[in-house]
Amino acid sequence: MEIGALSHAGKVRTNNEDQFLVARFGRSMEVLTTSVPPGLFPLRSTAEGWALLVADGMGGATAGEVASSTAVGAIVDLALETPDWILLVDEEGARDVVRRMNLRFLGVKKVLEERVRANPDLAGMGTTMTVAVTVGRDAVIAHVGDSRAYLFRGGVLHQLTRDDTFTQALLDSGDIGPEEAKRHPFRHMLTDVIGTNHGKFDPEFRHLRLETGDQLLLCTDGLTEMVPDDAIAEALRRPGPVQDACRDLVDRALAAGGRDNVTVVLGRLGTLPPS
Repeated sequence: MEIGALSHAGKVRTNNEDQFLVARFGRSMEVLTTSVPPGLFPLRSTAEGWALLVADGMGGATAGEVASSTAVGAIVDLALETPDWILLVDEEGARDVVRRMNLRFLGVKKVLEERVRANPDLAGMGTTMTVAVTVGRDAVIAHVGDSRAYLFRGGVLHQLTRDDTFTQALLDSGDIGPEEAKRHPFRHMLTDVIGTNHGKFDPEFRHLRLETGDQLLLCTDGLTEMVPDDAIAEALRRPGPVQDACRDLVDRALAAGGRDNVTVVLGRLGTLPPS
């Protein structure tokens, strides 16, 4: 997988409350010496996967920045504490990944609550979190908030996540239409977030199979509020390095006004052996 990532504070905000993470994980074995005749087993074996993440913090003063950075650190710590990593994501493996991601999101919430107990000035902080974990051709998406995950396949952009916003709820119920939703005054009001003022939250999970050439885009609402889906698709359609596409997307958000922090993480799947 070819990876690119970029974050910008935008043209209005003085600090950047967005965070991103790209990590490669795996297991490997190399036989250094053996008396066994050659050909009975491979001398070198490697299995690896990728983790992509974006988080958009919320809270007064610098609390949003603290929330998102603390959340990213917490989820990495929780992953490193896991004694066995899943590197085969069939249907059963995908269910295990979902179960573990749910527990990790709960763990992130506990860490944020501990930070608030240590520093009450951070009360009310929270963060969105959207994660994509890929192993081979399988990907699992975990999501809370309004940072989005997209799949770009065959020249078409597909939104993989549902925004946890008041406006999205009105749209789902049919009370407003898509055009009204774009201008609704409550379109930024989150209904679900990993936060210290929220009780039980309901993460969204999705398992999908990837194809050669697929692109996975994770982004904060600083992109999607400024750049329509057809323009995002246009940027992803252009040939060239993935990092160039990230720069193009951020530049489009800034050119449209850059009213919020904007963060993008993009992964493009190359050719894999048949599975």
